[in-house]
Formats: sequence, C-alpha cells, structure tokens
Amino acid sequence: MTKVFIDGSAGTTGLRIHERLSRREDLEILTLSDARRKDVQARREMLNCAGIAFLCLPDAAAIEAAELLDNPETVLIDTSTAHRTNENWVYGLSELHGQKAKLEEASRIANPGCHATGFLVLAAPLVEEGAIDADALLSCFSLTGYSGGGKSMIAQYEDEGRDALLDAPRQYGLTQTHKHLPEMTKYAHLTYAPIFSPIVAPYYAGMEVTVPIHRSMLKVDPEKLPELYKDYYKSGLVHFCGAADEGGFLSAGAYEGRDDLEIAVFGQKDRILLVSRFDNLGKGASGAAIQNMNIRMGLPEAYGLTVQL
Repeated sequence: MTKVFIDGSAGTTGLRIHERLSRREDLEILTLSDARRKDVQARREMLNCAGIAFLCLPDAAAIEAAELLDNPETVLIDTSTAHRTNENWVYGLSELHGQKAKLEEASRIANPGCHATGFLVLAAPLVEEGAIDADALLSCFSLTGYSGGGKSMIAQYEDEGRDALLDAPRQYGLTQTHKHLPEMTKYAHLTYAPIFSPIVAPYYAGMEVTVPIHRSMLKVDPEKLPELYKDYYKSGLVHFCGAADEGGFLSAGAYEGRDDLEIAVFGQKDRILLVSRFDNLGKGASGAAIQNMNIRMGLPEAYGLTVQL
C-alpha cells in the first residue's frame, strides 16, 4: 500500500486531494495534527516516509519543503507555481506529446496551473503540428470561478455582506505579469508570451479558456483544426467536442465537478475561437495532481476521478 502525505492539506487544493484520496483503499494517508502540521521536523519525517508527497503550499514554502526531502524513493507532486519551468521537474500535463512517458519515471512533478492548462491544450498542438508559427502573437482570455483564489477569496465571495462589485465578473492580471505566463509560453513552444486576460466571476467552480485566431495566422485550412485536435488527443482526459449545446451560449460552469477537459472550435473561416472548458479545481488542480499520481503508480489515468469520456 502506497503511503501518501499532503503537505498543506488545509488549503483548498490540499483539502480536495485529501478528501478524494481518503476514499481509496490502495493508499495510506499520512497526517499530522493541527498542532504539528507547521512543525518542520514533523513535516520532514512525513515527507521522507511517503511514497508520494503532494506540496499544496505557497511558492516559497514549496521550495523549502522540497529541500526537506532526503529519501530518493519519494515522488514529489508540487501544485504551486514554484517548479513549473524548472528543468529538473517534469511538467504534469500528460496529454501534451511526450509528457506521459516522462511522468511515468518522474520523481519531481510540477502540476500545471489552471489557466495554463486551458491555454496549452489549445495552443501547444497548433505549434507542434505546424498550424501556427512559434512567433505567433496570441491572446487568451479565461473565465474562472472564485474557488481558484483559495480560502480567502472563497470567504470574500461567500460573505453575506460582500462588496456589490463582486456580483459582476472582474478582470485581473492587468499588468500582464500573471504567474502562469512563463509555463504558458514555454510549453506552447512560443517565442512571445500571449496577451492574457484572466477574469474571475461570481460562481464557485468551472473554467472556460478562449484563444482567438485569425485566418491570417494559420498555416492550415481552418476546417482542418477539428481533425488536428482529434488526432492529437487520442488518449488522456482531454477530448474534442464538435459543437455547443446550450442554445448559442457556452457556460464556464459546465464541467464543475469533473476531472476531464473539453476543447472545441467555433467561429467562421476568418475568425476562429478555440475554447477549452473544465473544472479549475479538477483538471485545473486536484484532479490533475491525482491523474499524475496515477500515471506514476502505473494505474489508469482516470482511476478515482470523475470523467465522462
């Protein structure tokens, strides 16, 4: 039975991972009492006892936690931003070509960011398959539920006396320095970072990421894009959906509670919309972390997850 430790189990992602893994009979969850969960020596012992350890911590704390590890057999899965572009860590988006094989042998896995996941599943195949140039100037906007902001934002949105401005969607990342941009650029094989507009809206969970493409940017016929995506995503938890089925609307909350991800192509011959939809807490966080753990353990990727493939 594999021993699992979640360092940072009190946070949103850590709590969700713990809740889901505690139902599995193939794992032993190692825990610390509230009084000891911030004790460095206690955490060191747990990290080195575990076969798999999840780091659900702020970036600086995740770096410090990784340095506590002495056991070469322990596999670390970091859900923070800290190691996502570090060459010594394997990026945990298994559906990108070549990543699953690396994850099967990895001892250090960097879980992707939620916005980055939605962007990369759309943009990376286009560059890899030669449909757009690496120096294409892309843009992206992303709608997310407020749970992506963690406990403090959840409390803010669910406060009965909350600010009335929270009743409408709010754009952020206005300085174009969002922390997901480095991984979005690197793993999409882009020369330039995309213009990125994340938007948090007053609903709990769900994400919808859109990348607009003009015909002049494409090196292939726009009508070939659906087949390109279908050929690229023949395995994993990403699937292509041919059309919207919501009366001309596309809800960002459609995939709440699920761990798979849908991509689609909309628009017309000159102006195309590439869209991905998923749960920011599922495929965008805890679901992806568990998927990566399953791959590393040699289990089916979707084991213990909620998918409708």
